Amino acid sequence: MSKRSSKFIQLEWECPGCDARNPGPEENCLSCGAPQPENVEFVAPAERKVVTDEKSLKRAKAGADIYCAFCETRNPATQEACIQCGADLTEGKRRKAGGEVRQRKAEKMIACPSCDTENASSNHTCSECGAPLMGENVVTARAMPKSTGTEQAKNKLDSKKKNNWIVAIVIAVILCCIAGAIFFFSPSKSVTGTVDDVYWQTSIPLQEEGEVNYSNERGSPPSGAYDVSCHTESEEVCTEEMVDQGNGFAEVVKNCETHSEEYCSYSVMEWQTVETFTLDGHDYAPEYANPSLSSGQRLGNEDVTYTVTFSADSEMLDYSVDDLDEYRQFQIDSEWTLKMNRLGGIVSVER
Repeated sequence: MSKRSSKFIQLEWECPGCDARNPGPEENCLSCGAPQPENVEFVAPAERKVVTDEKSLKRAKAGADIYCAFCETRNPATQEACIQCGADLTEGKRRKAGGEVRQRKAEKMIACPSCDTENASSNHTCSECGAPLMGENVVTARAMPKSTGTEQAKNKLDSKKKNNWIVAIVIAVILCCIAGAIFFFSPSKSVTGTVDDVYWQTSIPLQEEGEVNYSNERGSPPSGAYDVSCHTESEEVCTEEMVDQGNGFAEVVKNCETHSEEYCSYSVMEWQTVETFTLDGHDYAPEYANPSLSSGQRLGNEDVTYTVTFSADSEMLDYSVDDLDEYRQFQIDSEWTLKMNRLGGIVSVER
């Protein structure tokens, strides 16, 4: 697997004190002025913006920020002395970096706490009045800007009820299908039937080896193949991940793997049916054809079917039997109880 650094994006963080959303490089909350805590999470905005200016790129590539051991102020990685108290940063603690960054959902909108204007979730300040946006004040694009806790709970309950109704409908449809199958195909009545006729049919295929051509088959050709021509097709599959730099920025790394697959065209000799010999009869002694074989020929797998015809209520009803022993039980003019389904088919028989 190869890794390629393609770009850097600016992250954002939410103040745990006032829930205001702030740009990743900001050391202090733009709303309440509180310093950024060491354990605050950087997240990628819904609409990612690639860093292009040199100053931000230099900051993004500098490494993880350092928290002062004395005043806990956040300092850029290039600082040697704390920007707040002037203390030596050699005893400071670098912010954790290297983890994958969480992505905000793009479909959400942010309602300004000051003027109720809806803003894209990637905005840090209101496009109407300039006030800092609160990370938790999220609404849908067409929802009312300010929802009370009761309204939010009601919306969640309505959504849950809707989902429950959908699940209930799907289950009801499945149960109806099962019930319908049981209704139509299960025994619904019994009638007395008399064996009117019996019939058997046997078949046996005559096979010869012949050339079969395959084109662009995936994988290696089988043993015995000839006129083989193979080629390899390769495809590069890439995925992106956002790697936290510990300084309010993330590196977008592209991970690429090359998947290769071999495809072959070839010819091979295979047994093929050239003729099928059938015999039939209306007795209890089925026979199979016994054709003479030439050089390079063979007989394939035998097959046989047994059918019993009953006369019941002025109707002729056919019933398939699985094996010869059962078939021989149905003697002409013998009476049987036939279990019928609602479609008029025989489900089972008994004496």
